[in-house]
Amino acid sequence: MQFIYNTGIFLFKAICHFLSLFNTKIKTMLCGQKQTWQKLSSLDKNKKTAWFHCASLGEFEQARNLIEYVKENKKEYQVLLSFFSPSGYEVRKNYKFADCVVYLPFDSKKNAKRFIKEAHPDIVFFIKYEFWWNYIRELRNTPLYSVSLILRKQHYLFKSYSSWFRKQLECFDFFFVQDKNTSQLLNSINYTNNIISGDTRFDRVYSMSKEQKSFSVIEKFIDGKKTFLAGSSWPEDEKIISKSIQQFPDIKIILAPHLIDKNHINNLLNLFPESIAFSSLNENNCTQYRTLIIDNIGMLMYLYSLCTIAYIGGGFGVGIHNILEAAVFNKPVAFGPNNRKFKEAQDLIALGAAKEINNEEDLTSWIDMLLNDADKYANLSATAGNYVKENTGATDKITAKVFNMQN
Repeated sequence: MQFIYNTGIFLFKAICHFLSLFNTKIKTMLCGQKQTWQKLSSLDKNKKTAWFHCASLGEFEQARNLIEYVKENKKEYQVLLSFFSPSGYEVRKNYKFADCVVYLPFDSKKNAKRFIKEAHPDIVFFIKYEFWWNYIRELRNTPLYSVSLILRKQHYLFKSYSSWFRKQLECFDFFFVQDKNTSQLLNSINYTNNIISGDTRFDRVYSMSKEQKSFSVIEKFIDGKKTFLAGSSWPEDEKIISKSIQQFPDIKIILAPHLIDKNHINNLLNLFPESIAFSSLNENNCTQYRTLIIDNIGMLMYLYSLCTIAYIGGGFGVGIHNILEAAVFNKPVAFGPNNRKFKEAQDLIALGAAKEINNEEDLTSWIDMLLNDADKYANLSATAGNYVKENTGATDKITAKVFNMQN
C-alpha cells in the first residue's frame, strides 16, 4: 500500500506540472514550492519550532487562534506555517504571527525527509483533514497533533483496503475532534487518544467579532436601509441573487464575491443595475447606488455586522464558505445545497436560523419572511449568535491538553 501511495503522489505531481502549463493557480503553487527550501533556512536554529500545516485558507482560520496563543504565551517557540493551496498561501504569506510561511512540497519520501530535517519542528499541528503520510511517518518521534478533525464513516480511513493508512495514525500523539461521531469512529479503530474539543473556528470568529472596525463610507451607502449581503459568492449564487433581489426594491445589496479579478467584477457591475465597485466608492457618490461590489479581500467578516440578511456562497459548487462569520453577528444565513459536510450548517438549519437555497424561489421566500416578520427575525438572529457563543472554548481545551503533555 505504501508503494501505491507513493506512486499516486508521483502521478499527482506529474499531473500538476502538466496542468501548470494552462492553470495559473497551479503554476503559482509549483513556483512557491521551489522557494520553500530557501525560506526554511531563515528559521532560527537556536529556537524551538511549532509547525502548523493547513491545506488552505479555511484550515488556517481553524489554526489561527492556536498560532496566536503560541506566539503570545510560548515565547520559546517560533512559528512555521505551511499551506498546500495558493488560496491559503497567497493570502497569508505575510501573516504577522508566523516567523516563516511556506508551501508544503509534494508528499514524497525525499521531500518529507528533507523538510523535517531542515525545519526540525519540536511540535506539529495538522489541521482538519490533513493526512500526508510520508510527512507523518517522518514525524514519528515528534509530538504531532490533529486539530479540529471531523470524520465520517465514508472516509477512506474506514474502508477495507485502508489498514496501512490506519496504522500510520499511531504517529499522532493526540486527536482533537469536532464531534462525538468522529470520536466514536476513532475509538472503533482503537485510537482512543482523542477528546471532543470542538471547532476552533468558533473561537476565531467570536474573538474577531469583538474587534472594532469602522466603514463610514459603507454605512453612508447603506443609509439606514435594510441590507442583503452575499459573502464569498460564486457565479451560480450571483445569478440566483440577481433575479430574487428584484422582488425587494427597497433594500440595499452588498456583494463580496469569491473571485475579485477585473473581468468578474465587471460582470457583476453589468449583472446588478445601479452598482458600483468599492474601489470607486467615496463619500460623494455612495448614496447614488443600490448595489456595492467589494473588490478586495479582508473586509468581509466585519461587513456582516452591517447587514440585515446574509447569504454565504459556494453551495452550488465545491461547498459553502464560512457561515460562522455571519452567524456570530446575529445574522440569519442562507446558502446553496452543497452544505451536508458542514456541521454548523446542519445545526443552524435544524435551529431554523439558516436556510438551504436551491433556486430563486427559495431565496425570495426566505428574504420575504425575514423582512416582514420582525419577531421571527429577532428570534432567528439571536439563535444564530447564541449558537456561536455556546460552541466556543476549543482553543482553551487544546492548549491546556497539549502543553500539559509537553511539561
